[in-house]
Amino acid sequence: PFTAAIQIRFKKPADTARTRLETRTLDPKLDRLAFRRRRLAVCRSLHEKLYYSSRKRGRFISLNLLPRWAPLVGLKTIAGGKFVQKYPHVFEVFTHPLKRNLCCRFTKKFTDLVDLEDEAHSEMEEANVMKIGKILAMSLHGRVHVHAIRLIRTELGLPRSFVETLIRNRERVFSMANPEIVELVNWEEEEEEVNQRFTAQVEKWREKEYREKWLSEYDTKYAFPVNFPTGFRMGPGFREKLKNWQRLPYIKPYQRTLTPSSSSSSSGGEIESWNLKIAGIERYQKRAVGIIHELLHLTVEKMIDLDRLSHFRKDLGIEINIREVLLKHQGIFYISTRGNRPVVFLREAYDKGILTHSDEIEIIRRKMLELLLLGRRFTRRLKGDSDGGTSYKNGTD
Repeated sequence: PFTAAIQIRFKKPADTARTRLETRTLDPKLDRLAFRRRRLAVCRSLHEKLYYSSRKRGRFISLNLLPRWAPLVGLKTIAGGKFVQKYPHVFEVFTHPLKRNLCCRFTKKFTDLVDLEDEAHSEMEEANVMKIGKILAMSLHGRVHVHAIRLIRTELGLPRSFVETLIRNRERVFSMANPEIVELVNWEEEEEEVNQRFTAQVEKWREKEYREKWLSEYDTKYAFPVNFPTGFRMGPGFREKLKNWQRLPYIKPYQRTLTPSSSSSSSGGEIESWNLKIAGIERYQKRAVGIIHELLHLTVEKMIDLDRLSHFRKDLGIEINIREVLLKHQGIFYISTRGNRPVVFLREAYDKGILTHSDEIEIIRRKMLELLLLGRRFTRRLKGDSDGGTSYKNGTD
């Protein structure tokens, strides 16, 4: 026919951050953990709002008013009343003695765990000061917006009043340039002193690889731990590109300039044949990987919301497409889209969906999660443990 000679041109499939996100290798265990942690975050935010808004009427809320609070704490798919009835080990439903309407409050087990976490915050005060100092040391000019730190306050394990207790009380370390910007006092000191005070967590892994596995310094000086998920497909030439990327020098998170040894090492081997422009982009992206890697190590659960990382772009100097960089390095990070918001995990910190190293705050939060995962099981014990003459004003059992 006449149309047989017409050439058909097929459109090349797009390779963008969205397509990489859809075609990435999934990790069911981390996805399941992200969903459960999201439920726990909803309970914690509801407890926080109930605690600070119940000074007059007691620490309880009517089930009729709970749907108004649901969008504020992140409940969009399930109604507030159904969510409360789904976890009887966390919420207790009772009838108000005067108004005769159904109300809910948190159980004594959950409130005791929240009190234990508050006590742990006071005991880990120096460690929290070090975390804030490291974030400021990674910035371009030694200053970070307070609202960015406030957004990841729970992930970092900081108390609610960290500005007053940790920043304003440390005048020798921090100073408030204005009500929304905190900066380091000794930012003008030499870079060697900064490197002695702050050391990236990946440097410990590099030293361990260098000593125990007898690897060369050329292979471990700028390398990152890579753990690809099961089912990850490596295309042709992928291993060679990964090997070159691991050897590529970059400005480390607590460095301000590229050291002379780093610049001299880049003038040999396979990196020498690279285009200078491409190598510069790769170094810039690798520095962003190092900053995000160190920021995830500072968190308690080695995970953080992807949207909240964008608030550090200007302060930390990573004004790039963060999602695209994270998807490019699936052996280091994992993005889980299970839930309302995407979450970034640090792969090396998890083994089969379980966090390898836990601190005191993580142990307490894991106990909270265990109460949440009980669901409606063992509810007969709750009837025996509950006291009939408890007061509804203080919200305790």
